Amino acid sequence: MKHLLKMSDLSREEIISLLNLADQLKYEQKHGITHHRLAGQTLGMIFQKSSTRTRVSFEAGMYQLGGSAMFLSSRDLQIGRGEPVQDTARVLSRYLDGIMIRTFAQQEVEDLARYGSIPVINGLTDYCHPCQILADLLTIREYKGAFEGLKFCYIGDGNNMANSHIVGALTVGMKVSIACPKGYHPHPDVLKFAESYGDQFQLSDQVLEMAAGADVVATDVWASMGQEDEAAQRAAAFAGFQVNDAVMEAANPGAMVLHCLPAHREEEITEKVFEAHADEIFDEAENRLHAQKAVMVRLMQK
Repeated sequence: MKHLLKMSDLSREEIISLLNLADQLKYEQKHGITHHRLAGQTLGMIFQKSSTRTRVSFEAGMYQLGGSAMFLSSRDLQIGRGEPVQDTARVLSRYLDGIMIRTFAQQEVEDLARYGSIPVINGLTDYCHPCQILADLLTIREYKGAFEGLKFCYIGDGNNMANSHIVGALTVGMKVSIACPKGYHPHPDVLKFAESYGDQFQLSDQVLEMAAGADVVATDVWASMGQEDEAAQRAAAFAGFQVNDAVMEAANPGAMVLHCLPAHREEEITEKVFEAHADEIFDEAENRLHAQKAVMVRLMQK
């Protein structure tokens, strides 16, 4: 494992190993055990898309690991002003020990990894969000104990979260059902990946049918960053794709709810369901810190 670019780069064994390391780092953090495994190292954090959780969790994580993190906005870099990605990658590789990038195009992440000589971590692209999915899997395992025999249901836009949920959940052994409106399906490459899992995977526009018997229900905003001009159109398309009482009644008793945040209450999820499952959702948010620390240690520890 040289980089974390997308979930399909990881085997089941690699995912479980990362989750086990995240468990250990979380235990050490909670018990005041110093774990400066990246002492003296520097992570460069490139943000073409802003984010509260991504910046704070990576920055705090590097500090807790004994290293430092450097925030680099699009205004701080030459990428957007004509410098090729390959040149940026080669220059930053001379200064830093690792790069985390949160951007729009997956190709930009792939190019950084291709041309640079240090580990690259995908903090989110329009295609996938592997760090969030590792945090979600960590949370599911904490609440459910194991993955085998569980059904994972995602309701909403077939976006980067749906893409990564499908790959991650199938890889660790869960059944996966996705409820999306026609025209908003997950990426074709991801659906091709899911085909090999046969009846372990389902995709439909029938929300309650997909939610039936689910042990985990997840959702995301209807309009992601950069899609603000589509908000009205998307609100109409997703009107029946809300996580609400009917969905939770269709799911298994004791089903948990995940949301990567920020949440738009009364749009993709009701206030009632969100607050009933707030503990799970904010444990999930915290687990971004621990999962990402595991990724950084695995990739950057000398």
